[in-house]
Amino acid sequence: MSADGIYHVTARGNRRQEIFLDDGDRRRFLLQLSGEARRGEWQLFAYCLMPNHYHLVLNAPKADLSTSLQRLNGGYAQWFNELHGLDGHLFQGRFHAIEVESQWHLIELSRYLALNPVRARLCATAAEWRWSSYRATAGLSRRDVFDPTHVLRLFAPRPAEARRRYARFVAEGVTTVTA
Repeated sequence: MSADGIYHVTARGNRRQEIFLDDGDRRRFLLQLSGEARRGEWQLFAYCLMPNHYHLVLNAPKADLSTSLQRLNGGYAQWFNELHGLDGHLFQGRFHAIEVESQWHLIELSRYLALNPVRARLCATAAEWRWSSYRATAGLSRRDVFDPTHVLRLFAPRPAEARRRYARFVAEGVTTVTA
């Protein structure tokens, strides 16, 4: 992987098992993610935590994305196994990373991640899922471990208008999924 690229990163539970059993697990993962993002000087543009996998969209200016993700997944797996009295692999193999090739790809990914829990029928709207970047990007909650500025600039120069356009774009995706 080259340095300074934007990547869509995913990691799935071994045999599709759940990697987050409760909100405490999700908070711990986000805390570790925040630490790795600072350490690797990542720009984290979007994320979504699902019960058995996660998605990240990030820019990795240092060429150590593999090392950072190994540390993130390994550290979280050790913590998870110790807390829940388990052993063995939590994640199914290595993470997957696909380079984001255009602004349109990034825009579509921002919608895909926001709608992932809706499509999985975990919630009725993207705004209901607390474990993705959607709420903060749409201006419904404060930012946490990521910076929505880059994604919002793709929708409009002014933040308030960009948030409205982003929310509308995501909502339009629901009709294309259910139709």
